[in-house]
Amino acid sequence: MMKTMSSGNCTLNVPAKNSYRMVVLGASRVGKSSIVSRFLNGRFEDQYTPTIEDFHRKVYNIRGDMYQLDILDTSGNHPFPAMRRLSILTGDVFILVFSLDNRESFDEVKRLQKQILEVKSCLKNKTKESADLPMVICGNKNDHGEIYRKVRSDEGENLVSSDENCAYFEVSAKKNTNVDEMFYVLFSMAKLPHEMSPALHRKISIQYGDTFQQKSFRMRRVKDMDAYGMISPFARRPSVNSDLKYIKSKVLREGQSREREKCTIQ
Repeated sequence: MMKTMSSGNCTLNVPAKNSYRMVVLGASRVGKSSIVSRFLNGRFEDQYTPTIEDFHRKVYNIRGDMYQLDILDTSGNHPFPAMRRLSILTGDVFILVFSLDNRESFDEVKRLQKQILEVKSCLKNKTKESADLPMVICGNKNDHGEIYRKVRSDEGENLVSSDENCAYFEVSAKKNTNVDEMFYVLFSMAKLPHEMSPALHRKISIQYGDTFQQKSFRMRRVKDMDAYGMISPFARRPSVNSDLKYIKSKVLREGQSREREKCTIQ
C-alpha cells in the first residue's frame, strides 16, 4: 500500500510501512517549537509565539527508498484533552520536553509519560501489537546555567532507567547543543534510518520534487551523499476523522472475534 502526498506541483508516493508520526509534547514555553525548528531548518527563533497545534511533514529519499515523517507540535495548554489523546494514539515516536529551569514543566512531563504508556498499552492490547514505544525525554535550556536549574540530571535519568526504548537528553535549542544527538538516538530506538537525523542527510529544495523519489536520484555536486530530505511546505494535518479511521482500522485488522476494553477518546 502506498501513501500519496503532494508537494507543490509534484506527487510523491511513500510506502505506508515507511510513514511515521513524531509527536512533540510538553508544557507551554519549554521550547517544543524551537526544537522542531532546529530539526526542520536548523534555525532558532527568539520571539515566542504560542502554539495551538502545528503540523509539518518531511520526506526522505534514503538509498533510493522513500520515507515520510509527520511532525505534530502540540499545544502546551492542551485545551482539548481528547485531541491530545488522539495525538498519542496515532503517534509512533515521542519527544517530551520540559525546561530545566521550570519544575512544574518537569512534573507535566511525568504526567505525559504516564498517559502515553497507559493509552498505548490499551491500544496494544486491542491490536496485539508487539511494537516498542520509542520516546525521548528532553530537558531544554541547559544553556541557562546551573544557577537557574530546578531539575537535577539524575531526576530525568530516573524517568528512563527502566525502559530501554526511552532516553534522556539535556539540550539547548538556542545553542543547538545535543539536538542532533537526541534525534539520532530517537530514530535508532525506533529502528528508523539514522540518516533521518538532521546532520546526516542533504537538505534539498522542493524544486527537485519531480525527480526526488527516483531510485537513481543523486545530486551531482554531492557525489558521496545517498540520503536527502525535503520539507513539504503545503502539508496539512490529517483530519480528526482520518485519524479515528486509522485507529479503528488498526483494531479491526486484528479481528473482531473477542470483545475487549475500549480505548475511548475522552
